[in-house]
This record gives sequence, structure tokens and C-alpha cells, in this order.
Amino acid sequence: MMNIYIYRHTIILLTAFLLTTACAVGRSVAPVAAAKDAKHEFRGAWIQTAFQEEYRQMTVRELKRDFIRKLDYLHDCGINAIIFQVRPEADAFYRSEIEPWSRFYTGRQGRAPEGNFDVTAFLIDECHKRAMEFHAWLNPYRAGTDGAANLADSHIYHRYPERFVTYNKQLFFDPGIPENRQFICRVVRDIVRRYDVDAIHMDDYFYPYPAVGNPFPDDASFRRYGIPRGYTEQRRGDWRRENVNLLVSELKRTILLTKPWVRFGISPFGIYRNKKSTPDGSGSETDGLQNYDDLYADVLHWARQGWTDYLMPQLYWEIGHSAADYTALVRWWNAHVPAPNHLYIGQDVARTMKAAQLTRKMHYAKEMPRSSGNCFWPANELLRNTKGVADSLRRNYHRHPALIPPYRHMHNRTPKEVSRLKAEWTPDGYVLHWRAAQSKTNPELPMYFVIYRFTGGKPADLNDPSKIVAVIPGTSYTLPYDKGKRKYQYIVTAVDRFHNESRRGKSKTVNL
Repeated sequence: MMNIYIYRHTIILLTAFLLTTACAVGRSVAPVAAAKDAKHEFRGAWIQTAFQEEYRQMTVRELKRDFIRKLDYLHDCGINAIIFQVRPEADAFYRSEIEPWSRFYTGRQGRAPEGNFDVTAFLIDECHKRAMEFHAWLNPYRAGTDGAANLADSHIYHRYPERFVTYNKQLFFDPGIPENRQFICRVVRDIVRRYDVDAIHMDDYFYPYPAVGNPFPDDASFRRYGIPRGYTEQRRGDWRRENVNLLVSELKRTILLTKPWVRFGISPFGIYRNKKSTPDGSGSETDGLQNYDDLYADVLHWARQGWTDYLMPQLYWEIGHSAADYTALVRWWNAHVPAPNHLYIGQDVARTMKAAQLTRKMHYAKEMPRSSGNCFWPANELLRNTKGVADSLRRNYHRHPALIPPYRHMHNRTPKEVSRLKAEWTPDGYVLHWRAAQSKTNPELPMYFVIYRFTGGKPADLNDPSKIVAVIPGTSYTLPYDKGKRKYQYIVTAVDRFHNESRRGKSKTVNL
């Protein structure tokens, strides 16, 4: 049975969702300034599974050890969110009765891993142990990167081949067919219902990237579904955009009705529209592929309608790039992403480090009032410490822990303070511990706790991230005792699933 929180919050958020969906696209939205203090900053990394050989070659024991190593390393680099590719081609890196196990996981699509090991469940637990978020990354329309050649017998293509098209040697769900939207929503509902994910994430693959001289083969679905709705051949692009709009809006509604605290984020291709393509000149000063015109992804419309909670444009080009300058694109997205959507910048690590532009890019993104974090593509470049990127993050940009910016448009109340804060000797050492009610089904309760330390006698400023010594999911913390030589004030605050932090925290002064 749905608990009282879920019922109440679902009604509130769904009502708001329906109202914004009905509102005019051009409504005025008051801007919300991004937190400039590094205490609140999204620091994500994408972990890709498509075309990765490593997973299929490991035993479960080796897989666990490898992912623990990776998460520990990324956490040490300051990363606070993992975006893990759970569905690369209508298959699964998790236990699913809807889609087959991924061949990128086990070597052959449909083959179960050793002991049916659920790597997604394992990663969610390991991320949350480290107070890191887990975003389940899905590719919505891609069904086969090699066409139908490597599909398991249980793949949906074999039941409904008429719902798919082959384009540029790849197999895709036809976005114009309503049953495909329903199926994708069913997949997302299943993930959100059964797994403790923090967000559903989709990247830039909507309608496929166009192949020159090769039109997308949706004539049949256009005749069946587009023309009866009044679309002419000259407006086929509008019909395609509407197909994607419907999917995005239905996915947001699906998430709200399943677990209203789970967020929906999209990392679109970095160019929305080129200025020369927009009648009013509102596009960016760029000259490249476009979301709106080429991928039929009307990203800003989704954001204005409240269908997304964050946008993470992939701004993978260099500063000074002739066709797509990084600084021009950061400025454009900063000016156009409407509140209350969060704006995070997608960073290409290899290109950035090759151009020696990490410092300039990080500083420029931080200067933008709407930008509140970065996501690094791919995580493997951080793990390899490409040209010293991980060292630089640890020493410079992620020196102190950061909390994910709060999603106050989803819930704007702070959790209760912790209680019974004490410092006591235990067999494990001198331990700070407290009490707080926690529940996976009530996101108003604390998800994790922030521990600050201040030297005795100095004012306690909870806005100073340099005073954060730990961000943990549990209710105890072992203190670094040194014969009681120095006096410290420790303050513990509680943070809920929306990243709202309790106001003052509870304080305890100890000699360490």
C-alpha cells in the first residue's frame, strides 16, 4: 500500500505536472540562482557499458572488487553521482522480466550472469554506502547496435518486428508508434518501482544521428499516425518532435506515479539550435548538428513544461572551437535553461585534457549563475587519471566534499535535526553517534548526514565546505583521537532525498 508521504507528494507533484503541461510554452519563469558556493555542486561521472569488453570477462567476485575499486577512486576524486548505463540496447544490466540480459554484460544477449548477479542492485547499494547518487541511464529508442544480428529470442523485436526500423545498420524502436512509448514507460516503471535509484537519465539518442543522404524510414508510421493527426509532409519534423515530446512527458508522469522523489534528467547533444536556423536569432553562435532540427529533441520545451528536473548538455568541444565554442555554449545554456531545472555541464575529459583547458572550463562553468555542477565523460578517463585529471580534481576543484544542489521544486522543507548526539568510547574507538529516523520509502527523512568540524572558539559557518569532514549514510562517525590535545566542535546535519539540509544541526564539543 502506498504510504501517506507517497500519496500526498504524488498528488502535489502530479497536479503541478499537469498544470505546467497545460500552460503556454512561453510563460515567464522566475530565475533561481545556482549555488556558487562549492558546498552545493553536482559532480557526476558516466559509466558506460555499451561496447565495453571488461564486464563479460569477469567473475562476480572480480566484478564486485573492480566496481568497489572504481567507486572508491571516484569518491576520492570528489564525485558524488554515478550515471550508470543500465539499458544500452533494449536489454538489461539488471534483473528484468521485460528485457533480456545485456550481451555487454554476459557476452551473449539473454545469457544470465553467474548466479543471476544483479550488478545494478549491487552498485546502488555501494553508491549509497558512500552517499553517492545512482542515476539509471537508459537509451530509449536504440534496440540493436548491430541491427537484429545479436538479439536474444526473448527480445521484443521478435514479437513485434513491425514496430522497429533499421537505419544506418542499427535497429530502432519507431518513435512514431504509440505502443513503443508505452513499452519504454513500462521499462522505466519497472526500474523505478524495484530499484532504489535516485534518478532516471537519458542521453542524446532520440531520433538517431542523421546519415547523409539516408532519410529515416518512418513512412509507414507517418501515414498511420501522423497524417490522421493533421501533419503534412512539410511538417513531418514537427510530428517527430511531438513523438519525442510525448515520450518525455509520459516518462515524467510514469516516474511521478511510481516514486515521486526520483528525478528525471537528460543530457542532450550540446547544440540546441544554431542561430542561423532560428527565425528570431535565439540559437547559439554555432554551426553544427542540432537537437531541434536533426534529432527532433525539443529540449527547452521539455524543461519549460516541467518534464525534466535537470539538463546536462554535452558541451564536449574546446574553448575556441570554430564551429562550437565551449564558452559560447555555456553562456547559451545558462541563458536559456529555465528554472527550476538544474543545469549541469557535460565535460569530455580526453578532449579537455588534450587541449589543457580543464582550469579554464571549470572556472568558466562556475561563473555562470545557472550552472551548478559538472558531469565527466567517461568515468574511465578519471579512473585512468588521463593527463593528471583526477589529481587536478582532488587538489583543486574537488578539494572539499560537495552536496548535490537541493531540488526544492520537488520538496522545499528541511528534515528534522538529528537527536541525542553523543561522543563515547567504544571497542572501535572514540565515536560520535546520533539518532535519526530513516526510510527508503519516505524521502522526507534523512538519506545521509553531513559532519562539520570547527576549532574551539571559532564561529561555526555551515556554508564553508572546507569544514565538512564526512558525508555518510549512517548514524555514527569514528573521531580521530589524539590524546585529547585539541578541542573541536562537531556539528551534524541531516539531508533528505531531495538534498534539503536541516537548518542548524546538532553540536557536540570534544577534546581530541
